[in-house]
Amino acid sequence: MNLFISFDLVMLRTIYRHLFFLLLLFPVTQLSIHAQNLTGIWRGYFITNAGEKYKLEFQINGSSPNFSSGVSYSYLDVRFYGKATMTGSFTRDNKNLKIREIKTVEIKNMDGGGACIMNYDLFYEKSGKEEFLEGTFLGKPEVKGRPNPYSWGDCGGGKVYLRRVTTSDFYIEPFLRGKIKTTPVIINQPPIKKDTVKSKPTTPPVKKPVVNTKPVENKPIVKNNPPIVNKPKTDTAVTKINPPPIVKTNPPVIVPKPAVLKNRTNELMKSLIVTNRDIIVKLYDNGEIDDDTISVYLDNKLMLSSKRLSAAPLTIKFTIDEGDSDHELIMVAENLGRIPPNTSLMVVEAGEQRFEVRITSTEQKNAVVRFRYRKPD
Repeated sequence: MNLFISFDLVMLRTIYRHLFFLLLLFPVTQLSIHAQNLTGIWRGYFITNAGEKYKLEFQINGSSPNFSSGVSYSYLDVRFYGKATMTGSFTRDNKNLKIREIKTVEIKNMDGGGACIMNYDLFYEKSGKEEFLEGTFLGKPEVKGRPNPYSWGDCGGGKVYLRRVTTSDFYIEPFLRGKIKTTPVIINQPPIKKDTVKSKPTTPPVKKPVVNTKPVENKPIVKNNPPIVNKPKTDTAVTKINPPPIVKTNPPVIVPKPAVLKNRTNELMKSLIVTNRDIIVKLYDNGEIDDDTISVYLDNKLMLSSKRLSAAPLTIKFTIDEGDSDHELIMVAENLGRIPPNTSLMVVEAGEQRFEVRITSTEQKNAVVRFRYRKPD
């Protein structure tokens, strides 16, 4: 009898030990799954059902399935700006992110009236290295100090388009500091002139000829003409050495940077590695067609000047070098259209390769797409 009891105790201890280790591992696994790269900055816009387009930015602390730290920024232009705290949850199976704004903490509305808080229903997508949150939203009027009698949708609704970025148009919240890698914004400044004053070479002192100050005696001048002797001519022909031919090399032409590329911030949107030297770039208006106008520069050379974006593409064709040098295509916003900011969709074709890049530019910030050619394996 005692033998059976001891055997059962051994089995129970083994089972409990396995369960204990499983329980230790399970929460860690769940947290790492649910975190799934949500912590960070997401920027884009939302379009209301009435056709109004607002800029939108999320700063999310997604370190757990139900994150409690997060803020949203929504802004139209100088007429409206709002900041709100928010909470939400992420479901890994269908990649569904639900976010609810709790209350506004900053608000500016030149048209008067109150503010609306939003309820977002978004889905996470990844394309290459780019990550997106897209979905819908519903709003309701905010009520402070008493129960909210309104329902989601009483403030309207619409569609949301966000992309993960490494820079913020606003203040980076403390909960994100040290948790994300931010890309420093590269501001083109004129080169600093170094002290180029060279020391003058010291020249040796000039030696003047010594002048004899003694009086010269007047002596008769005797001309001694030596006899002319016919010397035999010797073969003094010198073999001429032909110098090596001079090879003229054309130095690379350095195109000066236009003022609009110096005075604005240039933000890198994407770096593309292509295996075909012939590149075709097509630019469309991303979202509602609202008279966005752009200029495009390739390696500081103007390719398109003040062209309007529409559903029909603006096309640029160029061939890049075989070397390792990078080529930069820079989109400059000439205006922000009726609905800021200036947004466009870039489609790049390089042989069988195809890329899509969402572009956002403002009157303070240009958008940069970098190209590099690599021979196919």
